[in-house]
Order: sequence, then structure tokens, then C-alpha cells
Amino acid sequence: MSGIVTIAQQGLDGLLQPEGLACSCGRTHSTSLREVVIKPGALKETASVVQRHGGSRVFLIADKNTYPVAGEEVTRLLREAGIENSVYIFPHEEVQPTDTSLEEALAKFDASCDMILGVGSGTINDIGKLAAKERGVSYISVATAPSMDGFVSSTSSMVMKGIKVSEPSTVPLAVIADLDILAAAPERLLQAGFGDILAKYSSICEWRISHLVTGEYYCPEIAALMRLAVKNCVTHVEGLASRDQQAVKLVMESLILSGIAMSFAGFTRPASGVEHYFSHTWEMRHLEFNTPTDFHGIQCGIGTVLTAGVYDKIKGLTPDPERALAYVQNFDLATWQDFVRSYLGRSGEGLVEQERKEQKYSKEDHQKRLEAIVSGWDQILKIVEEELPSAQELRGYLRTIGAPVSPLEIGISWEHTRKAFLVSRDIRKKYNASWLLWDLGQADDVVQSLWQE
Repeated sequence: MSGIVTIAQQGLDGLLQPEGLACSCGRTHSTSLREVVIKPGALKETASVVQRHGGSRVFLIADKNTYPVAGEEVTRLLREAGIENSVYIFPHEEVQPTDTSLEEALAKFDASCDMILGVGSGTINDIGKLAAKERGVSYISVATAPSMDGFVSSTSSMVMKGIKVSEPSTVPLAVIADLDILAAAPERLLQAGFGDILAKYSSICEWRISHLVTGEYYCPEIAALMRLAVKNCVTHVEGLASRDQQAVKLVMESLILSGIAMSFAGFTRPASGVEHYFSHTWEMRHLEFNTPTDFHGIQCGIGTVLTAGVYDKIKGLTPDPERALAYVQNFDLATWQDFVRSYLGRSGEGLVEQERKEQKYSKEDHQKRLEAIVSGWDQILKIVEEELPSAQELRGYLRTIGAPVSPLEIGISWEHTRKAFLVSRDIRKKYNASWLLWDLGQADDVVQSLWQE
């Protein structure tokens, strides 16, 4: 039986076996990704990569920033290789990962194309993967910055009807990442990629806790893969700060490992916990109310620091079943849903409708979770101790590369940080720190003790 971690330590290529990898968790893990090219001058290989993966006519999407950085050169290389192509450049200064942007790309799609080439990083990649799925064609990613971990995941992080969702999408057949371009990317994008990797500390912590409390599927080998990715990045953080190409390569590899881990698991849990929901909530509010926001990975890095502070509070708690049961019995769902609507606007209504279907606030389900929490409390504390560094250590990593460490630095107040944390339990049906505190009947008290002005 092949061990995922052993193969990962030998290099990325070992994870891309078409037959998949048998795992000790009892599943066979696989990804549709077949090739990764990360090196200086990688852009020159675009045409040969496209040909290797069956592309005969390519629809290229980019934005006003990524087209001059790489898209124009890619178009020239394709043309010289005799590969026909059509190009769509989003005309907006800031392209949002929304259903509207997706519809815009789909409307411009050339039906004679059999492959989409996304030239960019986060938003372009998410739109490109989803557009490829909608049109039934293959997809290749040409990365212009190591800024997020969704390059090769099987989902696109989109805002659909106002709600941030992980929408099933096409996995790219290949990723082309030219280190000359990546290392020259704007500093904020390098910081964002590192922040998205740092988030794996808390996502793995919460995955293990959810496995204990809810019985959610958990694979220790996928978790180990993520720990390896984080370790590779934090041990080279000083090199990233100086734009050392080897450090940049390690970040890009780690971001791809994260996407592979999500494909292996079949969901986003290995790479996303409550730290991501701070970011999702801030993004949803930005689209609704034009409040401050920053790159997703920047917000995830800040969210990881915040999450460490939450779990530091949790470590000081003792479960009180009577208090928890009384809290849930008296919980006014209608009042709570009014708050969600007022805080998130139209997307809040979507979350309320989602809750009607999922019934996350079921008292019967709470009773089962509470029993698991009480009996497994020592194990929960052990998991937190094993997986999550201190907030001080996390801030140190971010400061080394000049990244923000507090929501105040990106224009978000502590009041809205507390509200975002409370709302985080409603973003997805995924057990996290906010749910744990609600189950303990201590969500309101603890959140008021956090992040005071």
C-alpha cells in the first residue's frame, strides 16, 4: 500500500498517478491533475503542455493585469506553435469571483474551443475551472502569482447568489508556473499565498476535532500531507521575504499540495476551517455593503491568528452540560436569523434558507455532539496543543514577510471581527470553533471577551 506522505516527500509527481493511491484510511485517493511545471522560464513550455493534453483550439481568459504579465506571451507562443486560440480579457479593474463574472466568461466562450487556459491566479482560476466544467472542456492553469491554494482543487471558491460557496468544478490537467513571473509578483500576492498556507494549521486542527465530535471522515495521511506543506513554507519564510526563487517554488508547491489534498479528501476540509470563514464573511459583506476587504489569503492569514486566540480561550474552559443544554434550549433561532440577515444583507437571507434545509441547530444533534465533547474534552485539548501554534508564533511568521496580522490593518474593526466569528458557523455545514462554543453554551460570553478595543 502506497503511503501518501512518503510519496509527497519524494516530490509532487508521485501524487499524480492516474490509478490513484491506496491509503491506510481505506480509500483510494486520486486527482485529475497530470502535470505541474514550476521553474524559471516555464511559460515557454505552454504550447507543448497544451498539445500533450489534447488542446487543439484554446479559449484564453485573463484580466487587465495578468494579460500583459503572461497572457500576451502565451497567446504568441500558442500562435507560433500553430494552436488556434481566442482571448477574453475581463475589462474590469477588479474581477470578482461571482456568478456574474462566470456568466460573462461563458457568454464570450468560443464554442469551437476544446480547452480553456486561465492566465492568472485566484479569481481567474476559479472562473476558468468552473467555465470549463460548464462547457465540458478541459482546463489548464497558467499561474501568475502564488497567491492561493485553489489552483488544482476540485472546487471553485465563488459567490453565487450572494453566498460564498465551494462550487464543484474541473480540476486542471496541468499547471504552468514560471518562477521568473511568480517571484516578481506583487508583494501582497506573495503574502496572500503564504497566509493561505498558514491557515492549514487551524484547518487540520478543526478537521480532527470535527472527526471526534461529529464523526466526520478524517484521513491522517492527507492531514500529514498538509503539515508537510506548511512546514516547507514556514521554514523558508525568510527566503520568501527576499523573493528567493526556491522559497517561492516551495510556496507554490505547497499551494498545489493543498489543492491535491482537497481533491483526495473530496471536500475542502483539509485546507479550510474557521480561519477561512472570517475571510468569506468579510468578502460577502464587501460585495453587499462595499466594506473593506483584502486578498483572500491575506484575510486567511489574519484569520489563523484570530483562530489561535479563540482556541486559547477554549483551552481555559470546562464543559458544563447543564449550562450548554439550557443555552441551546433558550436559543432563539428567529432572532439569530434576523441578525444574520442584517449583518450580511441579501446573502444572509441565503444562509437562513440554507439552514432551513440543513437544520444545523437541531437540539437532538446538539445533544449528540455535546456528549462527544464532554467525553472527549481531554482529547480536544490535546489536538489543539498538537496542531495549533500560538498566536504570537503565527504573527511572527506573517511579520517576517511584512503581511498584516490584525483585521485593523485591513480596515476591519474588532466589533465586525467578533460578528464575523459568530456568523462563521452558518457559512457552511462544517464544524468549527464557533460551533464548538455554541455547543458548549458559551459562544456569546467568549466572543465578548475576544479582541476588545
